[in-house]
Amino acid sequence: MRGRVWVSYLMVAMAMAAGSPAVAAAEPAVSTAQAEAGEGPPAVEVAVTRDGEVWTADYVFAKDAPVWGFIRSSLINGSREAWRPGDWSVVTPGVVLERVRNLDVLRAIDGGDVPRRVSLRLTPRDHNLEADYGVLIFTDGSTAMFTGAFDVFPLASLEAAQAAPEDLNGFVMDKSNARITWRDASGPVLLHGQRQDRAVTEDGTTYVLFGAAQMKEGERLVTVVDPELPAWVAATIEDFGPRVAEYYTGRMGPGQSDRPTVVASWKGPTPGLQSMGGSVLPGLIVMNFEGIGQVRPSPDSEASTRWFIGHESAHFWLGQTVRYERSRDSWITEGGADLMAIRALKTLYPDYDARTELQREVDDCVRLAVKPVREAVSRGEYRAFYACGAVFALTAEGVQRRATGGDWFDFLRPLIDANREDGVLTREEWLTELTRVSGDASLRADIEILLDDGAADPAALIAALFDRTGVGYRREDGKIRLD
Repeated sequence: MRGRVWVSYLMVAMAMAAGSPAVAAAEPAVSTAQAEAGEGPPAVEVAVTRDGEVWTADYVFAKDAPVWGFIRSSLINGSREAWRPGDWSVVTPGVVLERVRNLDVLRAIDGGDVPRRVSLRLTPRDHNLEADYGVLIFTDGSTAMFTGAFDVFPLASLEAAQAAPEDLNGFVMDKSNARITWRDASGPVLLHGQRQDRAVTEDGTTYVLFGAAQMKEGERLVTVVDPELPAWVAATIEDFGPRVAEYYTGRMGPGQSDRPTVVASWKGPTPGLQSMGGSVLPGLIVMNFEGIGQVRPSPDSEASTRWFIGHESAHFWLGQTVRYERSRDSWITEGGADLMAIRALKTLYPDYDARTELQREVDDCVRLAVKPVREAVSRGEYRAFYACGAVFALTAEGVQRRATGGDWFDFLRPLIDANREDGVLTREEWLTELTRVSGDASLRADIEILLDDGAADPAALIAALFDRTGVGYRREDGKIRLD
């Protein structure tokens, strides 16, 4: 049974959260680096504490502001509701936490400055977020908290919050870093593979684990898995993860991490469902599994799980070694990682049905590209980035095959190598390379129609792309059917 398969990912495009320990009564601490530079205290300190069933987050602000906006203000997948106002409540009088257009914000009710100290009560829930990192809750009660969820920045007014764009990449803001202290009254927390009584994070790009979940170290992989995760899934992660990473290294050169940690949670055997969600951070893959389709291995469930691991692992190259410039360009990393995983599986498992997976990409792109792909974020249609990105990658692969006999990896590797230093692969660079290899500027023009305008008949444009690049297909009742 294949069921529904959800895969979600958001590459960290802004590493602007960095931490610092909050203190109960003393003045905010100053880091060694800040002291040496002659700087003052960090703009924000946070103490996240679990005491039994009670979770708290205590903020200390070093400056005055009438509004503090949360840098990561994602929505719940499906309902498109803000998760934070329902899960976090303000304890400090005179302060509210609410949604203001694209941002979750803390603001003073009277319109003045937010108090320098604000306390929140947290109720962690494992929402499936739109292209963002949520809380992971294990069946034994262990809970992994994403550090970036606590990062805020000051705004001059409520009107400024209302004017903030949906995509904060490139948005001018006060990037003063926060430092977060993590404590659990029941015992040490796990951070970067180490158990610590008092952990401190200085960036917003990792998870901190509360609870007894155990870590297993391998030669190429470290795993922390839910104790109820089906054993075959855990074994597949431990076996296939290193294999696919080794294949990618051989084709693409070194990725961001050669010994990542995988954290995998289990939401239970929900009937009629096979659900997999994941994300990648520096040195870390986060996965969550759910559904009756994952309970026992079958050819379909094994193939889907391997593909999922292959997609997430691909982001250590396409997403971490190089990232996109704006969220509207995430077709570069998502569709590219999809095709990387499909081609890797076909090489490692020759019986793998790559055509069915690629057909799904084409069908979904045809369905979604009637509207501009670049605006998919505002519609909550993240699938467009995966599907149309994979169609564009197929087009590039066809170009490479005609030019040199190569494949998708041969097209992609020069782009990654050329951008290792700045770490950004832009839309312009990707499309320029397509034109350079093909000698056909019309390919770029048609892709840009789908990206910027959408098309009344996306199938016709995609067929034209395939015609000019040698991707095998046939038309049946107006539909594209891959050979």
